[in-house]
Amino acid sequence: MFAVENGLQGDPRLQAISDAIRVIPHFPKTGIMFQDITTLLLDPVAFKHVIDIFVDRYKHMNISLVAGVEARGFIFGPPIALAIGAKFVPLRKPGKLPE
Repeated sequence: MFAVENGLQGDPRLQAISDAIRVIPHFPKTGIMFQDITTLLLDPVAFKHVIDIFVDRYKHMNISLVAGVEARGFIFGPPIALAIGAKFVPLRKPGKLPE
């Protein structure tokens, strides 16, 4: 659905990204298909594809600040912010960062 809505249907980058994500069946419990992105992070080409797709989508929107929410937001947010010329702000639960 994402690919169709964003004009990415048939984009070979999506297959490379999908191939780079390890799927762990039945973790943490039966019926869950856990999507492990650590394998994506080990693949510099696929990781760059993820960043490029976000940058292509947002680069012309005059965004001045990218907020990244914990863990994954801290990984993907900074390179996207740099590429679009925006600031990056990490967001965490209250009390986890100094004020």
